[in-house]
Amino acid sequence: MGTARHSVRASRAQGSASRQAILDAASRAFATSDLSGVSVSQIASAADVFPSQVTYYFGTKEALFVEAACREVLRIASSVEAAGLEALDPESYVRAIVGAALADSGLLTFAEAMLLARRRDDLAPLIARTFNRLHSEGARAVSGTLRRHGWGLRTSPETEARAFWATVIGVALERSARGDDFDPATAEAAVLLVLNLHGDSTTKDAT
Repeated sequence: MGTARHSVRASRAQGSASRQAILDAASRAFATSDLSGVSVSQIASAADVFPSQVTYYFGTKEALFVEAACREVLRIASSVEAAGLEALDPESYVRAIVGAALADSGLLTFAEAMLLARRRDDLAPLIARTFNRLHSEGARAVSGTLRRHGWGLRTSPETEARAFWATVIGVALERSARGDDFDPATAEAAVLLVLNLHGDSTTKDAT
């Protein structure tokens, strides 16, 4: 029995490692090319697995793209939180977190995944779960920042988190669509929009 249990654990660990390797390879590939420019066989080769393992773990290339993009935006969320830790006032805090989000190309990849999933019932739940995490973890980070500094907020931490992600994703999409015609004033408007949520009196929701 002990040998059998060890074998099951080893198999699960190997499967988890293979799945992680596939996600890592997919993230690297999709960072430099769009969905149509990357094949399952290329991802499998980069992950040192068989193409059949990619489809076994993820089903389709589109599902892999969406899962990789969701993982990337959660990584960005951690970077955003870290970027705000050294801020000494609300304005520098908002500029730091907005700047960190917009500086990462993974934000646009997540926006592309959102668009891909909007008519796919099989992919939409993963996007929804990822937004739930972005909002809940963002609210936690905002609450912690308010407590540390004694800053006020005109709304709830949950609302700020929702406003932040909606705003920076929108800016990332516009910047990608307009290219060289993108007006930096749009990014500045994002800073001012989020900054406007901060106020002088501490919100009850920050506790």
